[in-house]
Amino acid sequence: MKRALRSVVLMAALTGACLAGTHARAAAQTTYDIYGFVMTDIGFNDIGVDPEWFDVQRPTKLAASDAEQDDFGQDGSTFFSVRQTRFGVKTSTPTKMGDLKTQFEFEMFGVGPDAGQTTIRLRHAYGELGKWGVGQYWSPFMDIDVFPNTVEYWGPNGMVFFRNVQVRYMPIQGDTRLTIALERPGASGDQGVASDIIGGDIVARYPLPDLSAEYRKAIKRGYIELSGIVRRIEWEDNDGDPSDDLSGDVTGWGIHLSSNLKFNGGKDVVRLSAVTGEAIQNYMNDAPVDVGVELNPGDPVTPVVGVGIPMTGIVAFLDHTWNDRFTSSVGYSRIDIDNVELQAPDAFKSGQYFLANLMVYPVPNVMAGVEGGWISRENNSDGYDVDQMHIQFSAKYNFSFSGGGQ
Repeated sequence: MKRALRSVVLMAALTGACLAGTHARAAAQTTYDIYGFVMTDIGFNDIGVDPEWFDVQRPTKLAASDAEQDDFGQDGSTFFSVRQTRFGVKTSTPTKMGDLKTQFEFEMFGVGPDAGQTTIRLRHAYGELGKWGVGQYWSPFMDIDVFPNTVEYWGPNGMVFFRNVQVRYMPIQGDTRLTIALERPGASGDQGVASDIIGGDIVARYPLPDLSAEYRKAIKRGYIELSGIVRRIEWEDNDGDPSDDLSGDVTGWGIHLSSNLKFNGGKDVVRLSAVTGEAIQNYMNDAPVDVGVELNPGDPVTPVVGVGIPMTGIVAFLDHTWNDRFTSSVGYSRIDIDNVELQAPDAFKSGQYFLANLMVYPVPNVMAGVEGGWISRENNSDGYDVDQMHIQFSAKYNFSFSGGGQ
């Protein structure tokens, strides 16, 4: 009995030692990158803007009426901000199943309940092993390489731009790649002028995850990418009144074509994208709601029905490198909404975005630049439109440190 007990203790000790050795070897082989930047923006808006979005260019946040513009202010104002400041950590550990990669990254730009504040905002919380990835990361439906070399934080309004919690499979990796993902669902609705018909007991429901995919083909001058998404949005009427039932559902879909093309020995990069679909607005960089309401004549039980709102977005930018110290970016973007029947006259219909800059890099890891921009908003049917001019100076100081892998 004692001999058997000693054998069990010895085996446990040897197993523990082996596991400790395995973990120690894995830790020794892990490489890491600590990175980020400190960034300051100083700018001027020529008219009053939504105070929660004082340092970005978002056409959807421009005033929707003269009265709202009076609330924001008719005259321009100066702003100072450090909200773009960012910090991140990446790791890579070799395993039998391929490299285990992780990324944790946050910035100081508050949104949602923290809109307008300087506060911690999670960007990436993601892990990848071989051909599988799980966590919050860029949606495969978007193409981050379309984002131009600019300093205005929000970026082109007609661009697909969404970090989402997902499970992704990457059967083809590298410059040419294929990615398929199941993503966290979500959407927003606009009851419009039918709000007096629709009660407060409508509850959104998402029975299925969003399904997205991308395929990027590397070519001599860059790449061409095609991506798509399909999503199911449902809602339930829980008011308990059998005389009416406003429950319903829509299927959202989107097709996105994008590209980077290099010319002039790589000194010029053209960034292009075009997207169209229905009920995909929450995947866009700056867009209104996903679902609207239309009349349903002849049906007293369901007098109105929800429908996916169609939209189209485009991006066209040129990044130019003048020399080792100077670069410029210039381009245009817009988004157009095909408003549905019962949206209000002041609902967002169209937004435009134009920007140009000159950047200087005096020493490694330091950038400063000046940028001018123009945005506009057009309403659904009341004839109201507004535009805004914006100028911004930014200074950015990068830092990074790598280690491990011994």
